[in-house]
Amino acid sequence: MDFPLQPKDLKSDIIHLVPLTENDFEDLYAVANDELLWEQHPNKLRYRRDVFKNFFEGAMLSGGAFIIRDNATNEVVGSSRYYDYDKKNKSILIGYTFIGRKFWGKEYNKSLKKLMLDYAFQYVDKVYFHIGALNIRSQKAIEKIGGIKVDEFEVEYYGEDSKLNFVYIIEKK
Repeated sequence: MDFPLQPKDLKSDIIHLVPLTENDFEDLYAVANDELLWEQHPNKLRYRRDVFKNFFEGAMLSGGAFIIRDNATNEVVGSSRYYDYDKKNKSILIGYTFIGRKFWGKEYNKSLKKLMLDYAFQYVDKVYFHIGALNIRSQKAIEKIGGIKVDEFEVEYYGEDSKLNFVYIIEKK
């Protein structure tokens, strides 16, 4: 069974995921335009419009990107995506995730990951995450929900230089 990368009905108690469209650029950039948001990320300049535009183009081309919205206010929380579906190995990656600082320290990231994992495990047995080697915040967050570090390697982001990333896995139970 193939993995539909952009379902239209992913919703939790606090957020919902909407397939990303070209019309979402300005709303998403308003969240991403925060230098501190990217301080531990492999590309620390993603707050700049030209750099974010490249990120957004990659998201659109991926066919698996979402804009995350708050259920109560419809405010943009951030973005995430599915990518690199491997039917043979029954695996997928979740990544390119960012959440606005306003939403940090609350249940948003945990809710997002649960929502995306629950959906993914209908189709795959393994979900991988690439996390920047210096992104301690994201490493701790993925470990909190059961992610196990299994590898390290250089990842080449769309239109960017490659950077060292850690690979985490969460397996279907």
